[in-house]
Amino acid sequence: MIKRIIPCLDTTLDEQGRAVVVKGIEFENLKYAGDPVELAKRYDAQGADELVFLDISASYERRETMTSVVEQIAEQISIPLSVGGGIKSIEDFERVFEAGADKVGVNTAGVKNPGLIKEAAERFGTDRIVVAIDCKRRLETIDQAMERTERMPVRLEDGRMAWYEVVIYGGRQPVGIDAIQWAKQVEALGAAEILLTSKDRDGTTAGYDIPITRALAEAVDIPVIASGGAGDVEHMYEAFVNGADACLAASIFHYGRYTVAEVKAYLGKKGIHVRQ
Repeated sequence: MIKRIIPCLDTTLDEQGRAVVVKGIEFENLKYAGDPVELAKRYDAQGADELVFLDISASYERRETMTSVVEQIAEQISIPLSVGGGIKSIEDFERVFEAGADKVGVNTAGVKNPGLIKEAAERFGTDRIVVAIDCKRRLETIDQAMERTERMPVRLEDGRMAWYEVVIYGGRQPVGIDAIQWAKQVEALGAAEILLTSKDRDGTTAGYDIPITRALAEAVDIPVIASGGAGDVEHMYEAFVNGADACLAASIFHYGRYTVAEVKAYLGKKGIHVRQ
């Protein structure tokens, strides 16, 4: 399978009500990173496989997704566009698809109403439905891990045990649900793929959270997009060899550390099958 490189546009509204791309650390301390339409055009020209547009404050602010911006981006690019943020009903799915999205992602509303995922998959086709899973690492002892059948313990790089809790509303609210168990459920409901973001790594440029990426990829049969922490091309290689089907990144592209073409050239030399 061809591995995908996917730039991400985390977008919100500034004080003047303009759509702006931002980047923070662990979903906080957001800083301006560019104009969403201009960045979309740049990444299309660089050879990105797909583009993800996330309206990161829509659910928390309880407003609709910025469909006008989605329309502008869709008109300017030729690659598939995935859109998420603020999707809470079938009508929201319809609006975003009509605006030009190829795939639509759901996170908070899917956790609160899993039936929405099933209904959307049946209505629009399973290949167009993405479920975003944001999670937070929770450390526990081996005894604790073995006692909790509702949790899937994950062994960390240093040998400690942890479980990963699903968080919603842009990482603001933990919900007590195990990320791996939730991934299995959304697969059964009809999700086409999972966008997995470790809040602990988001914006840190320290690398993806490999333990949860590997564990979740092994638990489901649908593609898993690794997200959160990419700071170097080696991080993407590490995610791919540990089960990721795609790597999503923001900082390394927004701030010009690498182009998409440079990332693909490196991965190709390392034996990762990417579209050049």
